[in-house]
Amino acid sequence: MKENIDTKSYINHHLQNLQLDLHNFKLINLKDNIKQNFLLLNIDSIFFSIIIGFTIFIILYYVVNNINKGVPNKLQTLIEIIVIFVENNVNNISFVKNKFIAPLSFTIFIWVFFMNLMDLLPIDWIPTLMYNVFGYKVFHVVPSSDINICISMALNVFFLVLFYNIKNKGIFKFIKEISFHPFNSYIFIPINLILEIINLLSKPISLSLRLFGNMYSSELIFILISSLLPWWIQWIFNVPWSILHILIIPLQAFIFMILTIVYLSMC
Repeated sequence: MKENIDTKSYINHHLQNLQLDLHNFKLINLKDNIKQNFLLLNIDSIFFSIIIGFTIFIILYYVVNNINKGVPNKLQTLIEIIVIFVENNVNNISFVKNKFIAPLSFTIFIWVFFMNLMDLLPIDWIPTLMYNVFGYKVFHVVPSSDINICISMALNVFFLVLFYNIKNKGIFKFIKEISFHPFNSYIFIPINLILEIINLLSKPISLSLRLFGNMYSSELIFILISSLLPWWIQWIFNVPWSILHILIIPLQAFIFMILTIVYLSMC
């Protein structure tokens, strides 16, 4: 596919999603000459998110069912290390008795990690396969570099923050808290509400944009290396960037998990 298009088209091609137009339920292969609207679903991002989530579920189900059968294997040991790691972070950060925080944090860490891991796949393999088999001209394989996926995960955490704030404090105490903080005066209620609303909205924005920005830029670098250099020299830049990216992948999952713990602990 690469040799038939110029560098600009190649980069634009790999940054586009296979979309479903909900107005007429038709797939949009390319964004060119298509009027953007709100009712568009990035099918590829949703597809890989579900596949990754289902794969994680199968792996964990297998580990749990074999947890007491003989000596623990390497996979079980790895899962136990991750569970202990998440549990220690929850215990060190959260002083709130909420049994939901630890499993949610574990799910977020594993899911975001594997979505980020898709960035290490050669960028032309899956899109070329989908083009040759199904005729799809675009196919995006890294869900966490799609702003819609990042925002949707962040909004879930945001709604949980609102839910537990109201559940633990009551609706009237919650409204009173945001109305009289940081200035404890009736005169400053409008200002307090503006400040607190901004503070609340900053939580999903910080979660989503941090993950999206890092993964999108990382993917863009891989695309630039692939588009600007001949195949026989790409490894000189791809190998060191991949090694660095191996550190970025768990780091972004860790940051998303830690911020989730922090936000829910403040409820």
